[in-house]
Amino acid sequence: MHPDTPRRKRRPALVFAGLLAVVVVALSGCSAQVQRGWLPGSSEHEITNQTGRITNLWVGSWIAALVVGVITWGLILWCVTVYRKRKADDTLPVQLRYHVPLEIMYVILPIIMVGVLFYYTNRDTTAIVDTSAETQNHVQVIGKQWSWDFNYLDDDAYETGQHAQNVGSAGTGVLRSQVTLWLPVDESVDFTLNSRDVNHSFWVPAFLMKMDLIPGKTNSFQITPKVIGLYEGKCAELCGEYHSSMLFNVNVVSRAAYDAHIEELKAKGQEGSLGLEYSRSQDTAPDPAKEGEN
Repeated sequence: MHPDTPRRKRRPALVFAGLLAVVVVALSGCSAQVQRGWLPGSSEHEITNQTGRITNLWVGSWIAALVVGVITWGLILWCVTVYRKRKADDTLPVQLRYHVPLEIMYVILPIIMVGVLFYYTNRDTTAIVDTSAETQNHVQVIGKQWSWDFNYLDDDAYETGQHAQNVGSAGTGVLRSQVTLWLPVDESVDFTLNSRDVNHSFWVPAFLMKMDLIPGKTNSFQITPKVIGLYEGKCAELCGEYHSSMLFNVNVVSRAAYDAHIEELKAKGQEGSLGLEYSRSQDTAPDPAKEGEN
């Protein structure tokens, strides 16, 4: 038999408490990002008129999940502590087959929780995808393997892109050189989303908005960009060999800068709009020579 020795102090508990304190201090230093749930975008300004709603839904869902988690973990630890098996105690605890109030709580409480989560999720998602409002600008987004075309429907001009080359090694320079969608700040935009070939997904992380482009189906959403700046976008649906190269930018500018850009597009011959005809060619611009033959 081993000689009796005094119990060691439980240092792991102290170490855990110290680590927890460090984490709390670190989180307090980035409280703005914590309040946003570490979502992309600005912690000072909402990038669009919908990012605040999306952020609140995200953070509220996490808070509810953490509250449930803390209660559950607390009850588990309480049961483990209070009803643990003690030394020299070989008797079994009283076995109860039914506990009606507890059983009722198990049924009613989850239904209430799911109902509350469903209410807020349905309320916000319905508002996010609502397209009934009148908008000042209309843009058609066309996904293609593996880039994007943008038709400025109100201004009779278009942008056309080609998929990025050497994305893995070129760094951010190649991102900035991709096709860019220009939007006037503080003006509502109605996006019409179409695909020329396979499923794609239009995603601007800073906008906290993503929507699929499906062949033969038209999807749409509306937003109002609120902050001038250049934002990166990408395809969020696996769409083939060069999916990772399907990049674009969104440039939110003043109305004067937007109008000047539209005039530049028309001066380059990018007047009119591009169609949805299937084509694996990256250059889908109309051929003036062929148009003259018709």
